[in-house]
Amino acid sequence: MKTGYFFAGLTAIAIAFSGGAVADDIYKWIDDDGGVHYEDRPSGSPTEEIIQMSYNRTNRNAVQRRVESRRVTQIALHDARTQVGEDKQTAAERRAETKDRQELCKTYRAKLQSMLQSRRLYRENDAGERIYLDDNAKIKARQRAGELIKENCDG
Repeated sequence: MKTGYFFAGLTAIAIAFSGGAVADDIYKWIDDDGGVHYEDRPSGSPTEEIIQMSYNRTNRNAVQRRVESRRVTQIALHDARTQVGEDKQTAAERRAETKDRQELCKTYRAKLQSMLQSRRLYRENDAGERIYLDDNAKIKARQRAGELIKENCDG
């Protein structure tokens, strides 16, 4: 009796482990309409071929290295795209700043030209009244306009 249980158990273990081994072959066959079929059991079709399957176990270390490499590449790509965006923004800011300086330059040159052509120069006080400049104040105002032109103009 014990021998019967032993063989029954051994048979059950053999059946359990044989399930993965049966699916080693794949059968390819073509039906009458030209459709290609793949199955793990023979179909009996005259066009049937046996495709031998083999595989290698996945190397976990290699997979981890590929995943890490891809992550590093994605981070570098993101950083590069961010840098390009910042460079474009910086370039746009520089262009806007250059345009603003050119406008200031035009304004300062026009003021200096006006100061050089006018006989009487004035400034307005807080009440909006004109206060006319004496000769020393005119010279200082013209010098200041020249300094602003040097600061804001290219040449």
